Amino acid sequence: MEPAIAPEMIAATARPGHVVRVMFADGEVRDVDITPLLDTEVFAPLRDPKAFEQVAVDDETGTIAWPGGADLDPAVIYAAMDLGPNKARIKVLAPSLAA
Repeated sequence: MEPAIAPEMIAATARPGHVVRVMFADGEVRDVDITPLLDTEVFAPLRDPKAFEQVAVDDETGTIAWPGGADLDPAVIYAAMDLGPNKARIKVLAPSLAA
């Protein structure tokens, strides 16, 4: 199953426990737990809280990204897909009221 095209991400905020809160332009809100990704080469530097807190929405790619190249696809986050073991865990906090 392919994820739907996501609306623009407008903000990303680091939260405790390696969770990123992502807000979309349509009001959707997702918490993304990247803990399962921290054993991968690209995400390992984010074990450092100072590095993790540098998360932002990349203006060019539209992903949530960190310095050093780690990023996550907005369509997957928006769809809140179950990607299986060793993948980011995504929780819907505020579903869109638009239908």
